Amino acid sequence: MALCCKMAVEFDTFLESNKRWFCHFDDDNYVNVPQLVRMLQKYDWTDDWYLGKPSIKAPLEILDREHIPQKISFWFATGGAGFCLSRSLSLKMKPLASGGKFISIGDKIRLPDDVTMGYIVEHLLSKQLTVVEEFHSHLEPMKFLKQSQIADQLTFSYSHYGAEMNVLSLDGFNNQIDPYRFLSLHCHLYPNFSFCPR
Repeated sequence: MALCCKMAVEFDTFLESNKRWFCHFDDDNYVNVPQLVRMLQKYDWTDDWYLGKPSIKAPLEILDREHIPQKISFWFATGGAGFCLSRSLSLKMKPLASGGKFISIGDKIRLPDDVTMGYIVEHLLSKQLTVVEEFHSHLEPMKFLKQSQIADQLTFSYSHYGAEMNVLSLDGFNNQIDPYRFLSLHCHLYPNFSFCPR
């Protein structure tokens, strides 16, 4: 409920702006902003776009609470990797999702914010998720991203399971200073910052 409340405020704030794209990232993401801007320039914000990456191998299937025992199936872009909505699509969502309605839908389907977004876009509006492989969540093995590919990626995350860290394999700061490798990542992308190792 709290996540849906937060997302609802983000979405309503976007609707009140004159911005072309609504992009959401979890607080454990590193966002390569220049690359994100380049990617968004390839898509027309006046068309309906839902850009992101799912964290599951098949569409999510849930019980249709209005027509039990029927089921509903849809894709959703994980907030753990980030996602973007064009203004055109967001305006079509407005009657369904603005002014607290997003929270009500999340409460009805009893699923978190990113899943609720997918439910609204894919199920209620019948608009498809466009998968962008350069979004990366903590559910992927970060060590397999090659240093030569890093500048082309949009988002990065991290996680740990006990003592094992799921982080980028990058030279830079030592693990005590930079356990999640985001400082090292930033210096890899922007080596001229004063705090970067020389």
